[in-house]
Amino acid sequence: MYLSRIILGSRSPRRNELLSQLLPETQIEIVPPADPEEPGFESLHGLDAIQQQLISICTAKNEDVFKQMQAAGNDSVPILTADTIVVVKRESVGLVVLGQPPATSDWQETVRDWFLNDYAGQTHQVLTGVCLRVNQRIMIQTAETQVTFYDQAYIRARLDWYLSTQESRGKAGGYAIQGAGSIFVNRIEGSLSNVVGLPLETVFEMLNHSQTV
Repeated sequence: MYLSRIILGSRSPRRNELLSQLLPETQIEIVPPADPEEPGFESLHGLDAIQQQLISICTAKNEDVFKQMQAAGNDSVPILTADTIVVVKRESVGLVVLGQPPATSDWQETVRDWFLNDYAGQTHQVLTGVCLRVNQRIMIQTAETQVTFYDQAYIRARLDWYLSTQESRGKAGGYAIQGAGSIFVNRIEGSLSNVVGLPLETVFEMLNHSQTV
């Protein structure tokens, strides 16, 4: 795999850190999408619809960054974009995508509800859509990881402490598996880096494939 330069279309420092495990930091240029607004998942409760929305979001991010590069007269550099979501299952409605906790003062109550009712003793999904543009060709992949939390008694005994760390704020699903949130995880099946925000296994294969076509 050889790339002299790649653009990461993301505001996430975690994605930058992860990508720099595959490529030297000197080859990575950060160009966030100009439009921070993204469509939501509120009315979507089926896996196919959720995955299609996820792909649409990461593709739109890529197109946004591509237009910026076109305007700058440099549209030949590969562009990588991604979006990660947490999906839980609720008996009343089916699948639900959990976003970031609200920015209001009652954010802790939202996270508490997620941990005790959506996560405790259950398995949830973390999905990432990845979009790579190379020489006007767009490659799209999705990665899925199953994350299982410990039971409710275990979580109750530690949740007040975790909320006091405020790690949940700004995190999709209200926890960081690479941080203190890892104490709640009993088992994961699939890519760990996917849960952090960028599935390195998927990205590695996409970058390799891009060099052979």
